Amino acid sequence: MLYTHFTEKLVGLQDLIIKKVETNEKEIHIYGQLERIPHKCPCCGAETAKIHDYREQVIKDIPLYDKHVFIHLKKRRYRCDCGKRFYESNQFLPRYYRRTNRLSAHILDRLRKLITFTDVGKEVNLSTTTVMRTFDLVSYAPRQLPTALSIDEFKGNTNKEKYQCIITDPVNKIVLDILPKRYESYLTKYFLSFDKNERDKITTFVSDMWKPYSSVASKLFKNAEQVVDKYHWIRQVFWAFDGVRKDVQKKLGKDYRIYFKHSKKLLFKRFSELNDEQKQRVNVMLALSPTLYTAHFYKEDFLKILDCKDRVSAKSALSEWINCAFDCGIERFKKCAQTMINWISGILNSFSTPVTNGFTEGCNNKIKVLKRIAFGFKNFHRFRNRILHIFSNQFA
Repeated sequence: MLYTHFTEKLVGLQDLIIKKVETNEKEIHIYGQLERIPHKCPCCGAETAKIHDYREQVIKDIPLYDKHVFIHLKKRRYRCDCGKRFYESNQFLPRYYRRTNRLSAHILDRLRKLITFTDVGKEVNLSTTTVMRTFDLVSYAPRQLPTALSIDEFKGNTNKEKYQCIITDPVNKIVLDILPKRYESYLTKYFLSFDKNERDKITTFVSDMWKPYSSVASKLFKNAEQVVDKYHWIRQVFWAFDGVRKDVQKKLGKDYRIYFKHSKKLLFKRFSELNDEQKQRVNVMLALSPTLYTAHFYKEDFLKILDCKDRVSAKSALSEWINCAFDCGIERFKKCAQTMINWISGILNSFSTPVTNGFTEGCNNKIKVLKRIAFGFKNFHRFRNRILHIFSNQFA
């Protein structure tokens, strides 16, 4: 009796009386039945304890000790005086199911991790299709808008669209929604589904340098300060500098091209942060091309802007750098300076707020891992719910 008691506690199913347990290398088979109690007839409502017959149902449960668990439940069918026959009720097995409630909950919990439907199916001894059907019961509605909103795109390649869109709350680190498109018309329609009072709550709107984002923010978020994420406008200068490096590298001999390739990371670091040996290697590369030397000078000069602590000093330093970049004689830096002018307001706003797209970019990296291990998603609805499910533990 003591053994049975502890086995029932270990299994943890409500009112299940265990009669026998059999194990082998891969499986655990638990034989049991529920306590016999009077049941109400679903037809006339009268109570009855008369048993019509028994049948054994094999049910799958959560794995135990890395073994698949099968519960052989001896189910009773009661008989009422009105002639109705019905099965006894239980709390752990839904009607018409052959798996327990907690197995379904276990599946959903495992799918919060970066793991495929197939791997979860192998783990719980269910088919991939069954795992997907279980997950499709999950649904996430759009959440309320926060005071700070961050938006970005990622390569989803789902629903015949190359890019999908992610919306987050960068302050509270919450993924709000995943959208199938990043077009201005779609974003406008989506955000118009929120009340004006909701949209007016937003005071900070952070995005990259994709024009539709800025246009949507201007039209729909009147109280929001538009911020261009620092990472995106800073890399414009590094792209320009790297373009110059590549142009110079192509004209060099094989030995110097290899030297450039092995030492290019030093060109992107701040010169003041290099040790003496690294500075010497950079000077060797800069001495080979006056154009590269000039580009490196403007790159170093630009990095000083990042040390500005407020909008006013940043505006002065950036304006001076833009004017010099137009006169430097390097076409790539001229284009970069023009880009800075086009987005000058959002760039300067990034100096007056600590809010960035950092959390959003981190989410994008996690989404890319999910897409890679799953070899892509065709169904956008499932893809969206899977992403939101993975991040749901942050605010569950």
